[in-house]
Amino acid sequence: MSTGTLRIALVGNPNCGKTALFNQLTGGRQKVANYAGVTVERKEGRFTAPSGRLLQLLDLPGTYSFDTTSPDEQITRDVLEGNYPGEAAPDLIVCVADATNLRLHLRFVLEVKRLGRPVVLALNMMDAARRRGIVIDVPELQRRLGMPVVETIAVKRGGAKALIERVDGEIPEAAPAQPDDAVSRASLHAQVREILAATVTMPRDTSAIDDAIDRWVLHPVLGLGILAVLMFMIFQAVFSWAQPIMDLIEGGITDLGGWVAAAVPEGSALHSLLTDGIFAGLGAVLVFLPQILILFLFILILEESGYLPRAAFLLDRMMFKAGLTGRAFIPLLSSFACAIPGIMATRSITDPRDRLTTILVAPLMTCSARLPVYTLLIAAFIPQQTVWGIFNLQGIVLFTLYVAGVVSALIVAFVIKRFRKDKSEHALLMELPSYRMPNVRDVALGLWERAKIFLKRVGGIILALTVLLWFLSSFPAPPDGATQPAIDYSLAGRIGRALEYVFAPIGFNWQICIALIPGLAAREVAVSALGTVYAMSGSDDTLATQLGPVIANQWSLATALSLLAWYVFAPQCMSTLAVIRRETNSWRNVGIAAGYLFALAYLASLITYQVARALS
Repeated sequence: MSTGTLRIALVGNPNCGKTALFNQLTGGRQKVANYAGVTVERKEGRFTAPSGRLLQLLDLPGTYSFDTTSPDEQITRDVLEGNYPGEAAPDLIVCVADATNLRLHLRFVLEVKRLGRPVVLALNMMDAARRRGIVIDVPELQRRLGMPVVETIAVKRGGAKALIERVDGEIPEAAPAQPDDAVSRASLHAQVREILAATVTMPRDTSAIDDAIDRWVLHPVLGLGILAVLMFMIFQAVFSWAQPIMDLIEGGITDLGGWVAAAVPEGSALHSLLTDGIFAGLGAVLVFLPQILILFLFILILEESGYLPRAAFLLDRMMFKAGLTGRAFIPLLSSFACAIPGIMATRSITDPRDRLTTILVAPLMTCSARLPVYTLLIAAFIPQQTVWGIFNLQGIVLFTLYVAGVVSALIVAFVIKRFRKDKSEHALLMELPSYRMPNVRDVALGLWERAKIFLKRVGGIILALTVLLWFLSSFPAPPDGATQPAIDYSLAGRIGRALEYVFAPIGFNWQICIALIPGLAAREVAVSALGTVYAMSGSDDTLATQLGPVIANQWSLATALSLLAWYVFAPQCMSTLAVIRRETNSWRNVGIAAGYLFALAYLASLITYQVARALS
């Protein structure tokens, strides 16, 4: 055992708050890498305890048990047992458990105890447990488990104070190690029930209320109807609620752009960069922040309330029939925010074929980066009117686009399944949490995180690509006596004209072709690119906030619908393809994903454009 630096391994079930605890303890003093030869992430951090002792903390992958069925679980077990090459065994194990759901977490705690190493149990989310009326007899729990038990609140500043004091003290005595076959699974469950009965008091009305609600929301027919109505109403709200805030942002950008334009000498390169480049490009994207936040507001509320796992249960059978394992639900749900964490979340899928199928269809989920493109085109071409007196037509179209992504993913998974020799199915086993009122602070923090991510992208990659596109659209300068807009003579204009021959059958003009190129870095960049391209094509400095009316006047409805169809399928995100390469360790799979997605995008756009033209 180390006499200097104390090596601590942090373990626990997924979603127990382990990583939040790790972040609070280590702050920015952490290193992230992969374990050798695999794509499982290794996170290590350091911090100094009050005594001056240096503590080295290793955040191991979340696992439900040591019955290893995935690379994450195998690595966690090997590291804890000291069997992982190049990784010393930890001096102390801190096992993190969700205090609101000890029935699920205690079994793993008992498995960790059997390793015969010093263990401290961190009862996390104790504030949430108290709010729900759950009473835990911590001293009795400590006595029955035979290990120190401390309370933590990972998301609260100072919420790990008791844990720090405990690990900074004397290392607890380890229980005798037990072989795997010494205790059966049934025996472990019996121990869990016995410990819970003696240490945890649940509010009497919790299970009754949950059962009453579940009779409706888990009904095989009514439940699906409730889920569909919820999703439909969310997309109605995205348009209806966001418009006043979008108008305020639009007005602010217009005023700021006018002030900047007046302060900079007209005709200068700086004037063009600021008005035609930055304000036209970034302004076109920023106005969609309210819609993104409204969408995530509902997602966070559904997650906090305990409804999302029930949605997984409802959709499990449908996913099985489509060729997806039930475990794919959470990665695909994560992909609605961004395909990258969704693809990374497939590590929990044990079957390699199921995992690859999920990775290949995850980009079809409508991520938040598509929302600026969708809302720009919908607002420009779909009238702002109600259907049947109550439903917003624009919201209906947005809902349809999300459904199109989901249905496409199921169809692609079904086709992949037809070519698979292994037709076995793997059931989804998950614990349904109790219903609870969403915590306002947690929801607000979640929205703040999403806003920061969006604004960082606007100020980072989108700004950089906007400036680059402005440069390509400005140089070389037009020749003397030129009669066309300067962009027609620029590098960007020439590239767009060349690509127009390829995309003309699907209705894309040269401006759209230009926007698709920087849009490969991130989907929402296409909106800023369109803003810049059209600003460079005209003379109106306020175009940053008038992109919708401009394209509505210059594009046909068939072109707009074709572009919407393109974005349902096209992998306009190099980061997604990069993470597919990292997670599958195969360029072949990257080629398959990019190839079939671009092919579907072109085919869908071609059919949409030609049919729309024929009907117009």
